[in-house]
Amino acid sequence: MVQKGALGHRRVEIGSILSKMGRMVYGSRDARATALAQLKEQEGGDPFRILIGTILSQRTRDENTTKAVSNLFARYSTAEELAAADEGDVKVLIRPAGFYNVKAKSIIRVSRQLLEEFKGRVPDNVDDLLKLHSVGRKTANCVLVYGYGIPAIPVDTHVHRISNRLGLVETKGPDETEKELTKKIPRRHWLELNDVFVRFGQTTCRPIGPRCDICTLRGVCKYYREVVSQREAN
Repeated sequence: MVQKGALGHRRVEIGSILSKMGRMVYGSRDARATALAQLKEQEGGDPFRILIGTILSQRTRDENTTKAVSNLFARYSTAEELAAADEGDVKVLIRPAGFYNVKAKSIIRVSRQLLEEFKGRVPDNVDDLLKLHSVGRKTANCVLVYGYGIPAIPVDTHVHRISNRLGLVETKGPDETEKELTKKIPRRHWLELNDVFVRFGQTTCRPIGPRCDICTLRGVCKYYREVVSQREAN
């Protein structure tokens, strides 16, 4: 399906964009799985662990999220165990993730909430997921994608930044970006989008110093056309 007007006046197929991104990030020597992709593989996509891992990943580098998740689940492996956990012990275990005082309270509270309101089962729909403590739209969509394999578009800083740089959207915040992307991108691409965009944002389309010189999307990139090209011309 061709997205009319998605990138300026060009007609670009989103599948082509994802394919080019994939070749750059999965074939790179710097390629590494994101924290959530690792967690999905290691834990068999367990929705509870995806939920807790996503909460721990907030404002945290992937490698530190992975350490914190590994420490935590080595000690507390279920919602029942975590709901009854000692908060001080949890703080020590998740310390690599940063903001551990707040996050320890949050993951214990959400574990108790799952037991009290959802019989210990992580919801598989956005409306119920958003009722959980510390769960916003990005976290809810991560649970759907990585925990249940349900198509959704989790929008973090990478997805928001890259979508705007390419010209797929012109938005101010992640929630607006999600809304626009779900309108413009066929549902069949939703499951893969977050992982590809995040890896691309970590390795190529970085927040500061994007590697436009090696990027194969320069021909369809609004940022390259309007910022980089103009700067080089001057």
